[in-house]
Amino acid sequence: MFAIIETGGKQYRVSEGDVIHVESLKGEAGDTIDLKPLFVGGDKALFGDAVGQFVVNAEVVQHGRGPKIYIRKYKSGVQYRRRTGHRQDYTTLKIVGIKG
Repeated sequence: MFAIIETGGKQYRVSEGDVIHVESLKGEAGDTIDLKPLFVGGDKALFGDAVGQFVVNAEVVQHGRGPKIYIRKYKSGVQYRRRTGHRQDYTTLKIVGIKG
């Protein structure tokens, strides 16, 4: 059985035992989070109001920061050059189960 969940404006296909990186969520390592699925698949596909009773249980494994991404801006002829960087925060989740 698998489920499609949405968190941080992105959708992820998960099944029991998967480990995923998502946008930063509140909670300490070891806490459990309940996520609402958009779609549940397996023997029978369920979506819409039919997945109302389903819940995806996930455990927070750790918090971290992604790789540094450099942004360069340049305009020719005016000696305009800028270089900035960004590191995105993320949370690692382990999917404990899909219950419904």
